[in-house]
Amino acid sequence: MANFGNFCTVLALCFSLYAVIAALAGAFRRHDRVVHSAERAAYAAAGCATLAFLSLLFLLLTDDFSIAHVASSSSLSLPVIYKITAVWGGHDGSMLLWVFFAAVMSAIVLWQNRNKNRDMMPYVLAVLMANLSFFLALCVFLSNPFQELVRVFPDGSTQPFVPVDGNGLNPLLQYWAMVIHPPILYLGYIGFMVPFAFAVGALAARQRGEIWIRTTRRWTLWTWLFLGAGLIIGGKWAYIVLGWGGYWGWDPVENAALMPWLAATAFIHSVIVQERRGMLKIWNMVLITITYLLCVFGTFLTRSGIVNSVHAFADSNIGKFFIFYMVIMLGLTLILIMDRRECLRGERRLESMTSRESAFLFNNLILVVACFAVFWGTMFPVFSEWIRGVKISVGPVFFNKINIPVGLLLLLFTGVGPLFAWRKTPAASMKKSFLRPVFAAIAVATGLLAGGMRDFYALVCFALCAFVIVAVIEEFYRGARARGRSTGESLPLALWRLISKNRRRYGGNITHFAVALLFIGFAGNAFNREANGYMRTGDEMRIGGYTLKMAGLREGQTADYRFGELHLEAYKNGRLIQTLKPERRVYDGQSTTTVGVYSTPKEDMYVVYAGMTEDMRCEVKARVNPLVFWVWAGSILMLAGTLVALWK
Repeated sequence: MANFGNFCTVLALCFSLYAVIAALAGAFRRHDRVVHSAERAAYAAAGCATLAFLSLLFLLLTDDFSIAHVASSSSLSLPVIYKITAVWGGHDGSMLLWVFFAAVMSAIVLWQNRNKNRDMMPYVLAVLMANLSFFLALCVFLSNPFQELVRVFPDGSTQPFVPVDGNGLNPLLQYWAMVIHPPILYLGYIGFMVPFAFAVGALAARQRGEIWIRTTRRWTLWTWLFLGAGLIIGGKWAYIVLGWGGYWGWDPVENAALMPWLAATAFIHSVIVQERRGMLKIWNMVLITITYLLCVFGTFLTRSGIVNSVHAFADSNIGKFFIFYMVIMLGLTLILIMDRRECLRGERRLESMTSRESAFLFNNLILVVACFAVFWGTMFPVFSEWIRGVKISVGPVFFNKINIPVGLLLLLFTGVGPLFAWRKTPAASMKKSFLRPVFAAIAVATGLLAGGMRDFYALVCFALCAFVIVAVIEEFYRGARARGRSTGESLPLALWRLISKNRRRYGGNITHFAVALLFIGFAGNAFNREANGYMRTGDEMRIGGYTLKMAGLREGQTADYRFGELHLEAYKNGRLIQTLKPERRVYDGQSTTTVGVYSTPKEDMYVVYAGMTEDMRCEVKARVNPLVFWVWAGSILMLAGTLVALWK
C-alpha cells in the first residue's frame, strides 16, 4: 500500500505539471481542446491525490509501522479516532492533507466553472495547478509520508526495519478539538488560493469588471469562515489543554493563522466598495495576493523551524523552498498588476470623508496595520538574529501595546461604517444615526466610572461595544419597522423576512454584533485574578469570591498514561456551585493537563492540577477569568452571521 500511495503522489505531480503547461499553451494559442486536456489532467491529479491520502489513512488504521510516519505518529493502543488524526499529526502527513484539500478544491472549482468564465479559466487552472505542483513536489522529494524505516549498519548496508509498536500521537493532540482543528484551519489556508487564482485569471484575461469577485464571493466567505473557526477552536484547545489560563498567547504559529484572517477581512470589506462604486481595484488585487501569500507563509512558519512554538512541527529543510515559491508568486503577480494597471483604473473617486466608502477604506488600513504589527512582532526575533546575530524575543507585552489601540479603532469603525451612506452622508442623517449609539457609549462609560472602573482601555472598549451593539440593533429595528409598516407584518416576522431578503447585508450586521461581544470578552483580561496553593484533602483555597475545597484525588493508569484527577468543590457565598475535576496525565516523557472550569456569563472559575510535591501535597493553580464566556458566544455568533451571508 505504501508503494501504491507513493506512486499516486508521483502520478498526481505529473498530471498537475502537465495541467500547468497545457492550460497556458491552450490560452496563448486559443486551443480549447488543449485547455480541456489540462482540465482533465487536473481531475486526474485530484483523483490520484485522493488515493494517496486514503493509502496513508489505511496504513495508519492497519498499524503498518514499517512506514516512518505511522511509527512516529501512531501506536497499537491509540484509539481509532486519533489514528485518523495521526494523518495530520506529523509533518509528512500534514503535507499530504494539504495536497489532498488543494487538489479536491481545484477539481470543484473547475467543475463549477465548466460552462462559464471560459476566457479566464485557463489562467485560473494554471495558478491552481502551480500551487498544487509545488506542494506535491515537496511531498514527493522532501516530505514523503510513505517513506519506509530502514536499519543502517556500520558498513553502510541497510535493511527494512519494523518496530513492534509506534511512538504514538503527541499527547497534546489527543483532544477532541485537535481532531477537527487542523483540517478546518487547512481549509481556511488553502481556500484562499481560489480567489487569488481568479484574480490572476482576471488580470491575465484583461477583464475590467467584477466578474472574478462575484464568482469567488462564496469561496472567499467560506474560506474566511473556516480560518476563523480554526482560530476559535485552537483558542479553546489552548484554554482547556495547555493550562496556562488564557486562549491567546501571541504564539508565532497562532499569529501565522491570524495574519491571513486579518488581510482577508480587509479584502471582504474592500471588494464591496469595488462592486458598488468601481473603486479600489488595484488595492483589492494587492490584498488578495497578500492574503494568499500569508497563508503559504503560515505553513512555512510551522515547518521551517525558524520560530519556536508548541504548535510547530520539528525542524525541516523545506523552509527555503517556501521562500522561493512566495517570492516567485509575488513577483509574477506584481508584474501582472503593473502591466494591467489600465484595466484596474477606478471608475469613481472618493467624494466625501463621511461616506461608507471612506469608512471601509479606514477599516482596511486599520486591518492592514494590525496585520503588519503581528507580522513584525512574529518575525522580529528572526530579523534580529539575521542582522545582529542575537535573537531578541518579543512577547505579549509588545503585541498588546500595539494591537489594543489598533483593535479599539477597528471596533469603532465596525460600528461607524454601517451608519454612513454611500457617496456622502448628510449632516441631518448623521445626527439621527449616531444619536442613540453615542448616548449608549457615554452612558456605559459614565456608569462604569461611577462603579469604580479605572482601566482606560477596558473603559473605552466597553463604551465602544455599547456603541456598536446599539448601532446594529437600531439598524435591524429601523429596517423591520419600515417593512412592517409597508406590509402590515408583525415586527418579528418583518425582521425575519428583512434578513431573508438581504442576507449579505444583515449577515454582516450580525457579524459586527458578534465582534462587539468578542471585544467584551477581550476586555475581561484586564481584571483576571490568580492564586496558587498546595492542598491536601480537606484544605481550602480562596480566590475572588470563590472558595475551593479539596474533596479528594483519584489516580490510575491506562495503557498509555498515568493520570491524577483532582476533585475540588467550588463554593460561592457559602453555596456549593460545582465540583471541578482538573486532570493531569503523564505519558512517557510528557505530561498534559485538562483544566476544570465553571463558566458563567460573568466569569470563569478556572483550575489547573499542576502536580504533586514530595510531601504529597497537590499543587493547584486557580484563576478567575472575567467575561471569557463572551469570547465563545461572540465566536459562535460570528460564524452564524457568516452562514447567514452565505445562505442562498
